[in-house]
Amino acid sequence: MKKSLFAMLGLAATLIFSGCGGDSGGNAPASNGENSKLEATVKIGATPVPHAEILEEIKSDLQSQGVTLEIVEFNDYVQPNIALNDKELDANFFQHEPYLNDFVKEHTEMKLKNAGGVHVEPMGIYSSKMKTLEELPFGANVSIPNDATNGGRALLLLDKARIITLREGVGAMATVQDIIDNPSDIHIQEIEAAQLPRTLDDVDISVINTNFAMNANLNPVNDALFMEDKTSPYVNIVTVRDGDENRPEIQVLIKTLQSEKVKNFINEKYKGAIVPAF
Repeated sequence: MKKSLFAMLGLAATLIFSGCGGDSGGNAPASNGENSKLEATVKIGATPVPHAEILEEIKSDLQSQGVTLEIVEFNDYVQPNIALNDKELDANFFQHEPYLNDFVKEHTEMKLKNAGGVHVEPMGIYSSKMKTLEELPFGANVSIPNDATNGGRALLLLDKARIITLREGVGAMATVQDIIDNPSDIHIQEIEAAQLPRTLDDVDISVINTNFAMNANLNPVNDALFMEDKTSPYVNIVTVRDGDENRPEIQVLIKTLQSEKVKNFINEKYKGAIVPAF
C-alpha cells in the first residue's frame, strides 16, 4: 500500500512540474528558438555616394534575412551623428574612425561606436585649371576640408605631394599652424567638405573627399592629380549608439556589408576609386 501511495505521489509531482514547464517550453521556439525569423527594421543615415549606393546593393539580401533597410541620405558630416544620437536613426554610414573619435571628443554626451569597417575612399587633389601639380603657380589658392580630421588628412596629402612640409610627427590632427615649409606660398582656404567641389573654379587646387568628389562626377583614379594610396588608415565605418552593436539586426547588417558580394560590387563599380577594407 505504501509503495502504491508513493508511486501515485511521484506521478502527481511529475504531472505538476510538466504542466508548469509546458507552456514556456512550447512558446520558446516562437520567440527565441533557432528557427524563428528575425523581423526588424534598420534606419541608416548615409551620404549618397558611395555609401547609399552600397547600401542599396544589399537591401534585398537583408530583406531575405528578415531585416528591412531604410536609407536616409545626408549631405554633411554633422547631422548624421546628431540624428543617430537622438535615436532618429539606428546607424549611420559616412565617416571614418578618426572623424568619429574627434566628433565624440567634442560631443562628450554622445556615446557612439564603430560597429565595423567597410571601405577606404582615397582622398585626392583636384583642379579645373591644370593637368599636373608641376603647373601649380606661386601663391596658389588651395581649398581643404574645414573639419579637424579631414583637414589634417588633407594637409598630410599636400605634404606627401611635396607641396608643403608639416612639422614631424604631427599626424592626422595637423593644422595649418603645423606647416613649417611652404615653398610655393600657397594660400589655404578651409571650406565645408561637401562644398569643396564647388570651389574648383575659384581655387587652383582642392583636396576633396572621394564621396563628395564622386557626387560631383569626379573619379579620383581618372581625375585626381594626386591621391592617397591603398595604405590609407581612413576606413569608412558603420556607426551605432554604444551597445547597439550587439543587436542581431546590426550584426546581420555588418556581416552583409563585409561579404564577398559587396567586395566585388565595390571593385567592379568604382574601379579603384573605392577600396574594400575587409
